[in-house]
Amino acid sequence: MLRLQFLDNRQAPIWLTDERLTIGQDSRNQLVLGDAGIASFHAEIRQDHGYYYLSDAGQGATWVNDQRVGTRFQLRDGDRLRLGAVELQLLDPAKSAARPEAAAPRWFLQVIQGEHQGRKFHVHGSMTFGRSSKCELCFSDLELSRRHCEFFLKDDVLEVKDLASANGVLVNQQKVRTAVLQPGDQLKMGTVTLLVIGPKVSVSDAPDEDATQFMRVADLPPALAAKAAGGATQIAPVPQAARVSAKAAPAAANPLRAAQSRPVPVVAPPAASAGKLWLGGIVLLLIGVGLGAVAVRLLG
Repeated sequence: MLRLQFLDNRQAPIWLTDERLTIGQDSRNQLVLGDAGIASFHAEIRQDHGYYYLSDAGQGATWVNDQRVGTRFQLRDGDRLRLGAVELQLLDPAKSAARPEAAAPRWFLQVIQGEHQGRKFHVHGSMTFGRSSKCELCFSDLELSRRHCEFFLKDDVLEVKDLASANGVLVNQQKVRTAVLQPGDQLKMGTVTLLVIGPKVSVSDAPDEDATQFMRVADLPPALAAKAAGGATQIAPVPQAARVSAKAAPAAANPLRAAQSRPVPVVAPPAASAGKLWLGGIVLLLIGVGLGAVAVRLLG
């Protein structure tokens, strides 16, 4: 017996015990859904000899595993149903208990502009996008090609490939033919803009091969450890010629400093200046002698 479970857990699961289960907005349905996009009598599930069949009533779109269905579509354990904005899943409790829990969906494409705005599509395997009804992601935008592009999900890496479309594929406003998508990327095809929603990938920092690595003495090889424990490293004496060259190098490298370090020559005064000095000395001597004579007379 299958169980119909809401993916958003809005209410308790519904067991498909009756032969017929009708779904829609009208209160006469066994499962009443008042969400946008749900018709009055939207779809029904019938049980026939242990098999379950889903039929669309023709008043709204009904999808199974992102594929639009018509009448008498056979349902199986694990199928995902979408009616308007409501998403449900069929589960067989007996099989679910016997197998490990399936991994939760990790990648989605959400329409943030254009037709089906606000709808979120679960990405799995390979999915085509375009106007053709055979595309898993079907849009009626006239600017789209019938098979516009294709999404690939492999090893948890999501890629997009342009299928020679007329108007191309833009990823973050850059036209691409193929690209690896990251969470937060925006794709624009025609008037439709999709937002990529996915897991955050943690990238471990790779060690820098050029970085200096320090090792304790205990971690060094025995030969190097013994050398390090023996004391300070002896520095070989520098030859005299090398020391002279090292002293001369700064002066040659900086001409201004070399010029400042040279001794300044003393310039002797001209001969005329020397004569004036001698003459001044004689005059001072005579004045001193005269003053001495006057002093002797006054005292005598």
